[in-house]
Amino acid sequence: MSVDLKNTLVIGISSRSLFDLEGENRIFEEQGLDAYRAYQIDHEDVPPKQGTAFHLVEAILKLNQYREQGRPPLVEVIILSRNDAGMGLRIFNGIKSYGLDEHITRAAFVSGASLAPYLDAYSVDLFLSKSEQDVQEAVNAGVAAAVIQEPPEGYEPDRDVIRLAFDGDAVLFSDEAERVFQEVKARDGHEAAVQAFVDHERENAQKELPEGPFGKLLKTLAKMNGRFPPEERPVRIALVTARNAPAHERVIRTLRAWNVDVDEAFFLGGLPKAPVLQAFRTHLFFDDQPAHVDPASRTVPAGQVPYLKLTSSEQD
Repeated sequence: MSVDLKNTLVIGISSRSLFDLEGENRIFEEQGLDAYRAYQIDHEDVPPKQGTAFHLVEAILKLNQYREQGRPPLVEVIILSRNDAGMGLRIFNGIKSYGLDEHITRAAFVSGASLAPYLDAYSVDLFLSKSEQDVQEAVNAGVAAAVIQEPPEGYEPDRDVIRLAFDGDAVLFSDEAERVFQEVKARDGHEAAVQAFVDHERENAQKELPEGPFGKLLKTLAKMNGRFPPEERPVRIALVTARNAPAHERVIRTLRAWNVDVDEAFFLGGLPKAPVLQAFRTHLFFDDQPAHVDPASRTVPAGQVPYLKLTSSEQD
């Protein structure tokens, strides 16, 4: 019988994001594919350590306890890997060792080929990987995607609520305002760029911001939360942005136009994001700038969202 995932939140995840396989990856980089394959086969029954996105996957799969009888699952997690099927056996064994084998049953092992063509085939809404190339190709294909950073030491996730945090410009929203800032900064310096950004957003306060790479995902999460009473929502969403007043107004009006309620919003005006994210206890934070992602990743799981790269014909 055919399975339809169109009304399910589908997360595609690489094996290196779900599990900590950095030691294995070093074998691949230093000794080659044959040594890597031999290691994986020799260790098929040794469960990998939990990776950066493991806690998020474990938590979000629990949403399926709210699934109505006869309805598709609320969430589906699919392994998308450049490994071949033989090496994938260790991944499935690892999934089973952590008790997730009833929930994660689908995978694509493409033996080094590009994963981007299969994202639409699997109806993927969010793709998480440690491969910058794979994530860039996903973003170019119109899929929300992030490069997962190394797992922070001593991180303890919230066991009751799923907590997701998003930057605004170039993540939830387009990079329209960010481009204004960067163009003026390159020409006239930082202070002039800040003023140009503020002026641009004040002038366009009544104009809805265009949707960014994670806009659709935010709407999907908001729709999912809408199935529950406000006090019982299983996903808590935070906007964590370097904006402050008066640039806050356009953001709030845009979320209102999208019919999206975020649970917490932090307009930091240049203050560091990491302490707020740690206090929020986020399962995963998404931002486009390494200056925010790098310090955040030392305390909470984080992913960097690359910019859309246009082809030469699109740029023309």
